[in-house]
Amino acid sequence: MKARAAVRDVGRALGVPYSKCDKIAKMIPIGKQGFDMSLAKALDLNPELKDVYMRDPETKQILDIAKKLENGARHASIHAAGVVITPTALTDYMPLQLEPDGERIITQYDMYALDVNANSKAIGVVKLDLLGIRNLSILEAAVRIAEKRHDVKIDIYNLPHPDKKTFKLLSQGYTFGVFQMGSSGMTRYLTELKPKNIFDIMAMIALYRPGPMPIIPEYIQRMHRPSKVEYFDPRMKDYLERSLGLLVYQDDVLTTAVKIAGYTYVEADKLRKAMGKKIPEEMAKQKAKFIEGCVKGGMSNEKAIELFGLIEPFAAYGFGKSHAASYASVSYQTAYMKANYTVEFMAAVMTAESGDMDTIVQAVEECRNLGIEVLPPDINESLANFTVIDETHIRFGFNAIKNLGSDVIAETIRTRKESGKFTSIEDFVLRMQIRNFNKKSWEALAKSGALDTFGERGQLLANTENILEFARAHNRELNSNQTSLFGSLPASQMRLRLREVEPATKKEKLAWEKELLGLYVTAHPLDEFGAILQNTTPIGKLAESPRRGTIRIAGVITKVQQILTKKGDQMAFADVEDKTGTVEVLFFPTTYAKFKDQILEERIFIFEGKVNDKDGTPKFLVDEITDITQNESKPAG
Repeated sequence: MKARAAVRDVGRALGVPYSKCDKIAKMIPIGKQGFDMSLAKALDLNPELKDVYMRDPETKQILDIAKKLENGARHASIHAAGVVITPTALTDYMPLQLEPDGERIITQYDMYALDVNANSKAIGVVKLDLLGIRNLSILEAAVRIAEKRHDVKIDIYNLPHPDKKTFKLLSQGYTFGVFQMGSSGMTRYLTELKPKNIFDIMAMIALYRPGPMPIIPEYIQRMHRPSKVEYFDPRMKDYLERSLGLLVYQDDVLTTAVKIAGYTYVEADKLRKAMGKKIPEEMAKQKAKFIEGCVKGGMSNEKAIELFGLIEPFAAYGFGKSHAASYASVSYQTAYMKANYTVEFMAAVMTAESGDMDTIVQAVEECRNLGIEVLPPDINESLANFTVIDETHIRFGFNAIKNLGSDVIAETIRTRKESGKFTSIEDFVLRMQIRNFNKKSWEALAKSGALDTFGERGQLLANTENILEFARAHNRELNSNQTSLFGSLPASQMRLRLREVEPATKKEKLAWEKELLGLYVTAHPLDEFGAILQNTTPIGKLAESPRRGTIRIAGVITKVQQILTKKGDQMAFADVEDKTGTVEVLFFPTTYAKFKDQILEERIFIFEGKVNDKDGTPKFLVDEITDITQNESKPAG
């Protein structure tokens, strides 16, 4: 629990308004070069914070309690991919427990207590970090689909390089789904850099980290203007030529320590550990040693201090060259498949991400940008997963439809494969003789658009009982071998008569798609407000929007949750969606009291407010809302 987090947590526990806690937290300076800022140091460094601490009893209470909690464990966290190995039973070395709210067995000791030679109190067990990367599964699926569709053999480990289509794709910013390249910040830098080979990808992966990130603009300038390439010391050209004279990789730092500061390789590894563990005392010792070594090598004291200043950012995070190379390989492979087998790649991405609706929304938007139309499911074309129809069309798979059982899906695909496409409603229901095909299954197919080829959705739903009774009668006929209840003809030769009803409205169809597929497919409620949306920020771009000043977004409210604050005031959280993504918006008590009668699901508004990302995920704090379905200039309240 670091300084700022401790203040916010204590304030929340005491029932202090969020705005005040946030203001206090923001008075705490950010630690430099990856080192933490303590509350005691913050009070010394910031006179404004010290003044509020002395004058305001509530602020003093918050900070005094936060000091006691600072650097304590906030909760039991689990390494995403870490495992420990011991010579005998684990319990001979450490206590174990079940993870909170889970079934996995985890260690009770933290990573530092378990480490090998980290400190004198460490147990010294072997730790392995076994990462699984979803992109590898996406790659495998994309290759399989592409090979089947085009009758080619794709050797993913020996792709053509450099491939012009691949680097054009990255330079134009179509990075969604590309390993390590998909964030908005990385996309922006790639469009500026315009990479030409895999070494450029390597460099960007290594640079887009907390430590070296500030030198990205300089790297881009040097890439486009070779005359700006220079070396801090002529001896560094031998190993920094490919990285344009800049310290990009952790290896560059270690080589500098050896070549310039006179370290042995063993000593350089100690420097690496000091930086990696962010140990202030050890870094102070290393700084003195580094500067002394540089001076002995003929460098002035001032230049040596300056050089160490270039190295210090790697204490926050530095990427090894081999690490960057392996990541870059996967990045290039995914980018290559996306550039050369676009529709296959996007289908593979959406299948892999099918459990994450926010990602699917982004994927559908990316498909639109790439000229690919994502279609609703179809009873005669869909497979279980997202299905490639042709170079410009992908269909939702049956697995994406809620309330549709796996046995119904399997039977639909099997029947179609063995006996051909379904030709009518009668043909479909008579061939689908499966026990679990019921009212819920029929409605799921009709509402999602899977049966559009047979009729209008509203009419199909209105005739549900008639259609199912037709199927039941045929089933009874088969089982009893008696005359059909529909007359002298057997049911299999009868034609269904559907009663006429008013067609479903566009709003109803979109609501059904949202209900059954998790997103709007055939259209979007915001489509008719294109002119108004030009003056708003797309939700998918909020991560890169400024954190100060008022921002306007537009979207559909898809979920509302009302809660009470510690003081008993009403406030609300809501999910708001546009065509680029979804964001959680917060209505604090004053704002909620003003607009609570308007904050309803399926309502469309322009939201004015601010972005907050203190938890790492952008949230939108609402000040004002405007109902754009009535009058954009008239606030909803």
